[in-house]
Amino acid sequence: MPIAENIAQVRARIAAAAARVRRKPEDITLMAVSKTVEPERIHEAYEAGLRVFGENRVQEFEKKAAVLADLKEAEWHLIGHLQSNKAKKATELFSAVDSIDSLHLAEKLNQAAGQAGKTLHVLIELKVGEEASKAGIPAGSPELDSLLNGMARLDRLQVRGLMTVPPFTDDPEGARMYFRLLRDVRDRIAARSLPRIKMDVLSMGMSHDFEVAIEEGSTCVRVGTAIFGARPNP
Repeated sequence: MPIAENIAQVRARIAAAAARVRRKPEDITLMAVSKTVEPERIHEAYEAGLRVFGENRVQEFEKKAAVLADLKEAEWHLIGHLQSNKAKKATELFSAVDSIDSLHLAEKLNQAAGQAGKTLHVLIELKVGEEASKAGIPAGSPELDSLLNGMARLDRLQVRGLMTVPPFTDDPEGARMYFRLLRDVRDRIAARSLPRIKMDVLSMGMSHDFEVAIEEGSTCVRVGTAIFGARPNP
């Protein structure tokens, strides 16, 4: 099926999920996860109206960036785990890093953003399950408090909210408790009114469970397979 038709179907599903909980679909950002996707097909998604794209790896996007430079209105988000030694390159390539998982990484990104003369929008990635393979700061951990408090002195970063990848379950309903947990953590952080911390973004929900995520308050769904089709693991 053409990518434009896939996008239309996803938008219809977003609208239906939003309607069930009396939300406005325009308040939910559709991010196309374009990892391993050829530039030609990313152009196709852009022509179909998408403007926000998520990439998992600095090296992969660096190879594609020049060919995608004509997509002037595109926002490029890094949504995969970032090693601190790649902070400088990530700051050059992306307008946002949605996977901050330590104060050390935040400090490296702040330094790189200062050198580049830019302010970088970031999300804090929280780990809401027990899977060892998942990245993120455990919700409620001392590391999270350390990061939140440390942001006050990182003047080149602006925290916009939280991101998570819940444990996979065949039934999308299995993710609901994790999405609800992220929303509750967001509410508690927002109530603290910390400097340089905004909590207006909840990035949660992917192709198989984004409708449940929207019902639980997601403001950004990260959709790859439902737009581009199944892809081999890189």
